[in-house]
Amino acid sequence: MPRYRDEPPAVRVYTVCDESRYLIVRNVPALGCGDELLKIFSAYGEVEECKPMDAEDCEPYTDVYWIKFCQVNNARFAKRKLDEYVFLGSRLQVSYAPQYESLSETMEKLDLRRKEVFARLNSGRSRGAATKYQEAFHGPPSVSKSHLSCSFHTSENPACGEIETSTTHVSSDKENFLSQSMNQTVEQVREKLNKIRSSAEVLDAAGSSKRIRSDNRRRI
Repeated sequence: MPRYRDEPPAVRVYTVCDESRYLIVRNVPALGCGDELLKIFSAYGEVEECKPMDAEDCEPYTDVYWIKFCQVNNARFAKRKLDEYVFLGSRLQVSYAPQYESLSETMEKLDLRRKEVFARLNSGRSRGAATKYQEAFHGPPSVSKSHLSCSFHTSENPACGEIETSTTHVSSDKENFLSQSMNQTVEQVREKLNKIRSSAEVLDAAGSSKRIRSDNRRRI
């Protein structure tokens, strides 16, 4: 049953048993457009067979098509993209049809999903192990030099046993960001800071130039 435009779409969770490379497409206009429908679904993977289902109940002036993909992944992708897709002025209704699977096809589908899950788990474990190995032997990841505002140099004086630390600042005239808008923002902030600094220096100079007046008034 088609839903109204203002109604929210229903949410349904599909398991691996519900998914299938067999799809049933309803609400297809009865205009003999099987080739056009096949062309649209073939864009998401190789289609092994596409035929109308004359014995299936449907709405007036519409047809029902039975489509078989070669891979389950392609059928899943096609259903996700083409369900509720407007085709010749009509919204398609795409659903899985696992009842047409044979026993060998079901076993192949479950085995394929098992391999996918194992591959994802192994990739996550190997990524975590590589990160731990890097932190254990090489320390935490280093920060790129282009993102540092200053660099520190430490030198030790063997004569007196003191450690001297010097700081080298990056020139404020350089553009340290790839984005032009970020560089413009930084430039505006620098101009405001320079104005504040210059005004503070003027106030300090004016305060130092004032003479201290001595109180020569006679007190009773």
